[in-house]
Amino acid sequence: MEEEELEFVEDLDAILHLSPEVQLAIEHVFPSQDPLDRPDFNAVEYINTLFPTEQSLANIDEVVNKIRLKIRRLDDNIRTVVRGQTNVGQDGRQVKEITRDIKQLDHAKRHLTTSITTLNHLHMLAGGVDTLEAMTRKRQYGEVANLLQGVVNVLEHFQKYMGIPQIRQLSERVKAAQSELGTQILADFEEAFPSQGSKRPGGPSMVLRDACLVANVLDPRIKQEIIKKFIRQHLSEYLVLFQENQDVAWLDKIDRRYAWIKRQLVDYEEKYGRMFPEEWCMTERIAVEFCHITRTELAKLMRARAREIEVKLLLFAIQRTTNFEGLLAKRSFPGSYCCLIFCLQKKPETPLEPTNPFLEDESEDNVSEKDEDLDRPKKPKAPENPFHGIISKCFEPHLYVYIESQDKNLGELIDRFVADFRAQGPPKSGTEEGGAVLPSCADLFVYYKKCMVQCSQLSTGEPMIALTTIFQKYLREYAWKILSGNLPKTSSNSGGLTISSLLKEKEGSEVAKFTTEELCLICSILSTAEYCLATTQQLEEKLKEKVDKSLIERINLTGEMDTFSTVISNSIQLLVQDLDAACDPALTAMSKMPWQSVEHVGDQSPYVTSVIMHIKQNVPIIRDNLAATRKYFTQFCIKFTNSFIPKFINHLFRCKPISMVGAEQLLLDTHSLKTVLLDLPSIGSQVLRKAPASYTKIVVKGMTRAEMILKVVMAPHEPPVVFVDNYIKLLADGNPETFQKILDMKGLKRSEQNSMLELFRQRLPTPPSGPDGGPSLSFSAPTPEQESSRIRKLEKLIKKRIQ
Repeated sequence: MEEEELEFVEDLDAILHLSPEVQLAIEHVFPSQDPLDRPDFNAVEYINTLFPTEQSLANIDEVVNKIRLKIRRLDDNIRTVVRGQTNVGQDGRQVKEITRDIKQLDHAKRHLTTSITTLNHLHMLAGGVDTLEAMTRKRQYGEVANLLQGVVNVLEHFQKYMGIPQIRQLSERVKAAQSELGTQILADFEEAFPSQGSKRPGGPSMVLRDACLVANVLDPRIKQEIIKKFIRQHLSEYLVLFQENQDVAWLDKIDRRYAWIKRQLVDYEEKYGRMFPEEWCMTERIAVEFCHITRTELAKLMRARAREIEVKLLLFAIQRTTNFEGLLAKRSFPGSYCCLIFCLQKKPETPLEPTNPFLEDESEDNVSEKDEDLDRPKKPKAPENPFHGIISKCFEPHLYVYIESQDKNLGELIDRFVADFRAQGPPKSGTEEGGAVLPSCADLFVYYKKCMVQCSQLSTGEPMIALTTIFQKYLREYAWKILSGNLPKTSSNSGGLTISSLLKEKEGSEVAKFTTEELCLICSILSTAEYCLATTQQLEEKLKEKVDKSLIERINLTGEMDTFSTVISNSIQLLVQDLDAACDPALTAMSKMPWQSVEHVGDQSPYVTSVIMHIKQNVPIIRDNLAATRKYFTQFCIKFTNSFIPKFINHLFRCKPISMVGAEQLLLDTHSLKTVLLDLPSIGSQVLRKAPASYTKIVVKGMTRAEMILKVVMAPHEPPVVFVDNYIKLLADGNPETFQKILDMKGLKRSEQNSMLELFRQRLPTPPSGPDGGPSLSFSAPTPEQESSRIRKLEKLIKKRIQ
């Protein structure tokens, strides 16, 4: 028995053991302070609590009775709950039966309602069909329009009952009535507006107006047929009046076509405006059909008489046509059709700029952005004219006449520019014309813009590409005939712009220089070429904006821009070589002076004064005439310096032999020339402006080399090792030919030179390997600080000798 009791207790513990979550939920729902309800109940502790002492055992019977009473109450509660759950299933079944009865009643109510509604619809359908048939026979279209729509709406409720013979019969009767109405209405319109013959007198009737309302309910093809027949009849007179063989059909009387349709539209609105529903947009439809007919007829007519088309006649017809298209766009058409397509505003036109016509749009955009309030929303752009091209497209195949005319006009314009230039002569010096852009340049681009705008209004397709080709042709001609063709030529350059033969050394005589007027002309041509270069780039951008997107890649004016760049380079080269040639006799005189016989150092030599004089004569004129194109004046200075300094050094090598005093005089002259060259950009100017760093660097580098050459010449050649090392240190030039020239300047004998050259080759430092593994011939040059210090010492020495 004890073993069985133990097993029972273990099974009971397993059953009563609940998870912590469940236990926590029970405590939350049924809070209790009774120790028996605790999950960690300990029987031994509970008994010790009830009987803490032996004396308390005297009440054991009473305690046991209380526990048994509590157990009986718990059993009663459990039994009541279990019995209550037994009746739940039976109660659920009763409720389910009640719900099922309610659902049946709901279904019955719904079905009953549907049946009553369907019977009412059936009654309405049957009566409506009978009434519809009767009204159709009597042509009572006003009543039919509302009734037919109602019958059609009711019939839609019976689509799922078409299997019932009576319903199918009613549906067929409705279709038959619709078909009869359509045939009857078309016959009424044919009778009122016959396709052939003259119009019957009198205006529209109320019957036809109501018939249009019925047509809105019928098959859409009925409505389209009515519209088609009416418009065809309304425009039949137009086809007769403007037949191909009629005199008024040709382009010179194209205004009569548009005057005719204007009268017809006014006549329509007065007589038939109220007959057709507003949403049919009959006025717009008549206008559009007229445009399509006119476009077809004009295209056919122009193909037959293509040889008679002249540019003035073509432009006249196009202008009148585009004006009419614009008028249609501005016309206040009623109805939704026009609201979606036709009622659009036209973009305002803007005036042309007199000088650069292609900067117009950018400047206007900038002004509008400054004036516009940032907090105010931007207005949307006005849509384009939907009528644009609806007729005028027919002229596009014949625009070659316009393109050929522009080709001829531009050719005549270029010839006039050439004649005007010859008649007026080059710009006069000392006037506002000197160095200014030639007026013909602005005239050319203004004409270009006019042609571009006009052509883009006619077509944005292939004609624009053809016009671009014409533009390219005459941009090149302008560059050749007006700019390059008028560049001054020297006596040694009668063959054109072969710059290499422009300046040849003329020993013992002064070379022919450009006059002041010729210098001004060169600067003016240079400024004009720069203007053409910038404006051609803007022209290309505007052409790409005007042309169709698919043709943008075919717009390319790079070749023409390169042509103007070449004119600019040639102009600068002419200015450089003119000044360079003017200095040549002075350099020749320098190389022929007996420098070995110079006994003392004096002021700068006459050849230096001559060079400075030519610089002071030319440079201020060039600078003043290129004031608007400062960067090209800087290029002139750089190119002249790059040409003059090597030539000066070459003539310096020809000065042989040179004494110590002669070398000191040359060094003084070199320093004077260096000072003048550094001041070259601002020479003769009241406004002193610092020369660009790039230019200063070129002068310092070139003239410092000349000074180092003279310093080497001044150095004693004994001992030879010191002389060679000094040469290598100062000039950093490993070329034996240069060293040979230094020896010639010193007047050494050939035997001495040979030994010096051999020593020079031995003393050359081993050059470091270059990036490609080969030897590098460059040496480290003295720093600018070292060179400046040496030059200052030399200047002090020269001043002492002069004193």
